[in-house]
Amino acid sequence: MLLIRSAAFNAVFYLNLIVQMLFWTPIFFLLPRKKAWFVPKFWASSSLWLQQAMTGGRSEISGLENLPDGPCIIAPKHQSFWDTIAFLPHIPDALYILKRELMWIPFFGWYVAKMRMIPINRGSRTKALKQAVKQAHELMKENRQLIIYPEGTRRPPGAEPAYKYGIVELYAQLGVPVVPVAHAAGLFWPRRKFLRHPGVIRARFLPPIEPGLSREEFQRRLVGETEAACDEMLVEAATSANPPPLPETARKRLQELGVTAAS
Repeated sequence: MLLIRSAAFNAVFYLNLIVQMLFWTPIFFLLPRKKAWFVPKFWASSSLWLQQAMTGGRSEISGLENLPDGPCIIAPKHQSFWDTIAFLPHIPDALYILKRELMWIPFFGWYVAKMRMIPINRGSRTKALKQAVKQAHELMKENRQLIIYPEGTRRPPGAEPAYKYGIVELYAQLGVPVVPVAHAAGLFWPRRKFLRHPGVIRARFLPPIEPGLSREEFQRRLVGETEAACDEMLVEAATSANPPPLPETARKRLQELGVTAAS
């Protein structure tokens, strides 16, 4: 049954994306940019609804009161495709840094261009970071919220932290609060896996790290606070009545924490 539900959801998930892009195109490109946000937010919400209805994977997001009113950097843990869509309905005017190749995809790239994101060439990291800082500085004058995944790529739950320097430089240069976001979504919607497991995916927006700290202190707090909250969620999921399958990285981390997973 898990295999059938996962297969059905994966098919409907991508069908939903294609159908909505085609359906909303005439309206989306005629609306002002900020009003057009309802289209991608509706798609994200509908995708999460489909996940719950078809796989039993329910999303619970807390800590939204920690989002500042003005511009900020939102720094989610990156474990799954889930964390690329789940927060979108809750962010007023999201600003993503993404690889420029995504702009070349028909329809999808046009949508991204309409919303004025920051495409970068990841082949030259130093140049890409300077470009990202420059564009983010200008676009965030419009009270936008910059979303950046500090580890850069998806990591399995419980894996050793691998935070990149980019967010440290963005924090130092932009002078806005950084809101870490913790979750353990990779247990339920794992990276590079086909199956979608039932259960409650919990995520939490943590209290913002205010600007003005040294680079070293900021990085220490970002990693420490994010990882501590992620550990809490890993333990909660692993010791629940119906725990999801645990990858080796999660089992190893639970052993380090002195926790025995439910069987």
